[in-house]
Amino acid sequence: TPLRAALQTHRVPHHVSILQFLLKESDLGQNRANASQRALAELNPHVVVKAHTGELSEAFLASFKVVVLTESPLEEQLRVGDFCHARGICFIVADTKGLAGQLFCDFGEHFVVDDPAEGDPVSAAVEHISQGNPGVVTHMGIENSHGQLFHDGDLVTFSGVQGMTELNGQKPVPVHVLDAFRLEISDTSSFSPYRCGGLVSQVQQRQQCSHVSPSRPHSAAPRAGVLLCHAGLHAAFQALHAFRREWERLPRPRAPADAELLLELARSLRAQQGPLDEDIVRAFATVSAGDLCPVAAVVGALAAQEVLKAITRKFVPLDQWLYFDALECLALAGAAQLTEAECAPRGSRYDGQIAVFGANFQEMLGHQKYLVVGAGAIGCELLKNFAMMGLAAGPDGELIVTDMDTVALSNLHRQFLYRSADISEPKSVVAAAAVQRMNPDVRVTAHQNQVGPATEMLYKDNFFWRLDGVASALDTIEARAYLERRCLRCRTPLLDSGTEGTRGNVLAMVPSLTEPLRPASAPRDGAFPMCTLRHFPRTIQHTLQWARDEFEGLFQLPAEQVNQFME
Repeated sequence: TPLRAALQTHRVPHHVSILQFLLKESDLGQNRANASQRALAELNPHVVVKAHTGELSEAFLASFKVVVLTESPLEEQLRVGDFCHARGICFIVADTKGLAGQLFCDFGEHFVVDDPAEGDPVSAAVEHISQGNPGVVTHMGIENSHGQLFHDGDLVTFSGVQGMTELNGQKPVPVHVLDAFRLEISDTSSFSPYRCGGLVSQVQQRQQCSHVSPSRPHSAAPRAGVLLCHAGLHAAFQALHAFRREWERLPRPRAPADAELLLELARSLRAQQGPLDEDIVRAFATVSAGDLCPVAAVVGALAAQEVLKAITRKFVPLDQWLYFDALECLALAGAAQLTEAECAPRGSRYDGQIAVFGANFQEMLGHQKYLVVGAGAIGCELLKNFAMMGLAAGPDGELIVTDMDTVALSNLHRQFLYRSADISEPKSVVAAAAVQRMNPDVRVTAHQNQVGPATEMLYKDNFFWRLDGVASALDTIEARAYLERRCLRCRTPLLDSGTEGTRGNVLAMVPSLTEPLRPASAPRDGAFPMCTLRHFPRTIQHTLQWARDEFEGLFQLPAEQVNQFME
């Protein structure tokens, strides 16, 4: 059955928001759900996307497995949340205000995670098993990159054990970890003496999560032990709902009187719940009328990840509450002294950003000259954010994107600037056209070159000197290291980012201010991204690399582990 998604929202305002990259100037005045549905349907023809412009009635909500609310008043969150909790429907709230974001999950009281672990089950060769109560297993496994192989409470099975054959085929038994090479198991005193061989293997355990509905008293705040600033953000978001009910608006940007009103509301709500970080609440209030595309991208991505967990029951869901903030930006030079007049709305698409950083900052963004190297998954996200922020949207701004690759079918599940019709087209050209559709004011140029030693005649030092910054979205350590060297030599700021599976990193390098980037490790020569090898192998080289990895995992790595143990 096709996955069905429904959208319910309001009309596009008189200016396109800085957040809504699916909308265009021609959509002004139209219903946002209808306008967004057309763009979303293009992303994946196998997903049925419908627009719903009516009320969120119980009859309508009952047909879904997951419900996500955004930009929703507290009363609606409680009403819909209680209904979903009673019906066993997974419920998520995602919201952003200025430099802060909020995420809440309620997957019910008995949500079972079928596959909570990220990696594959681990195993190790057995060296010895003692007779006793408890029995002690000595194995030859070594710590992996994430720490020791086994953990207290893990369930394990045994196979190929000679001598103490009673363990072979036995039901999974829990272990207690003594050290990196020894595990305690159940009573083995009545078993035959261990002779040799065997494999101890971890068994994936299902995990049950218990969530409470948003209206329950003990779900009204993050659990004990959270940071004081996160408790302050929770109180600030709750107070903001009360402020909006009373005044039918959000606090005015940089208006001290409105900030104090919100603080009073937060104090009254927090009176019985412990101390309140008043500085956090004031900072939140001064920019709560703002909208920032990067903050929405972070919270939206986390919410989408929780939806996938709810549908697939893979990975442990969020423990109900998560708060994200970048309020430290308000302490930067030029941001701390902003006035209400400097942050007042101008009737432009950037009003949400002006509310946080002021009109002068927005003008400076338009003058920026930036180079984006790579138009893959991260490159698409960067270009979308840059377009919506108005980077290089001024008369002398310039945004250059370069990528020598072409769009492939395997790119379409994560590189959202491309469509099926773009397959075999140059990535940089298609991405630049998408940026122009999102924001026609951005002065974007597409190159189809690799940035490396072979193209130094094209990208000379003068080219880097005139840039305000470089964003790296490359997938090899060598290419990223070369780009860093060029930026260091020309004193050009560099934003470097990368992903591997479910992990990612972002590093900023500003010459004379930060240390040079030092990647943790370099891959083998000729290595390919793991996602390509596992899910989208499309060349002979990919299949050869996959076979090589399989061979090493079966025959080389276990032998190396044994040798290391023996040494």
